[in-house]
Amino acid sequence: MEFKKEMVIGVWSLVSYHVTDAEGNKTYPMGEDCTGYIMYHHEGFMSAQMMSQGRSAYASGALHTGTKEEMAAAAEGYLAYCGPYEVDEENKIVTHHMAVSMNPTWLGDTQPRYVNLTDDILDISAPPIIVDGKVQNSSLVWKRLKV
Repeated sequence: MEFKKEMVIGVWSLVSYHVTDAEGNKTYPMGEDCTGYIMYHHEGFMSAQMMSQGRSAYASGALHTGTKEEMAAAAEGYLAYCGPYEVDEENKIVTHHMAVSMNPTWLGDTQPRYVNLTDDILDISAPPIIVDGKVQNSSLVWKRLKV
C-alpha cells in the first residue's frame, strides 16, 4: 500500500503502548490502560500526549504546584511533546522534532517513527533502544478519531 503524508494527518486516540524486549517479554511502561492522543496537522506540526490512569490530584487543588512528591508522581505518569514533523513516504517514517517536551531530555531531539497504517489504525514504532543493558522495542497503536 502506498503511504502519503496526508494519511497521518488528523487526531488519533491511543489504543495501546507497550515495550517488547529481545526475549519477547511485553511490558506496559504507563500501564495497560494508558490513554492519550497524537495529532498531526497539515502544516507540519504534531503533538503527542499520554498519561497513566489513576494519577492523583494535588491535595492543594493548585494548577501548577503540589508537593515535590505529588509533582514527581504526576510527571512519572505523563508523557508529552510537540513540534514540527516530516514524512518520508518511501520508507514510511514520520520524524518528530521535539520543540517542546515535558521531559527535558527530549528538548531539541529528533526521533524517527516507523509507521504501519491499516484503515483507521496507526501503528508507530521507534528504533530499538538499550535500557538497563537490554534491547527494547516500543510500539504505540492509535485509532483515528472521527471528528
